[in-house]
Amino acid sequence: MDVIISFIFIIILIALYFLPTIVAYNRKYQNRMSVFVIDLFLGWTLIGWVIALALSLASNVEENKK
Repeated sequence: MDVIISFIFIIILIALYFLPTIVAYNRKYQNRMSVFVIDLFLGWTLIGWVIALALSLASNVEENKK
């Protein structure tokens, strides 16, 4: 049982770590790869994670083509 709880906890931590990347992909941010790279390499620092989150929330999103 402890292994399952530990696994779930690790999955939640990974999801929180990559939250800026998830937000960028869901919002269809045009520079989502740059958000991913910043999040991957600098996300462990709080400032890098905040920068990646701010970029992912920027208004530079792709337009919906109907």
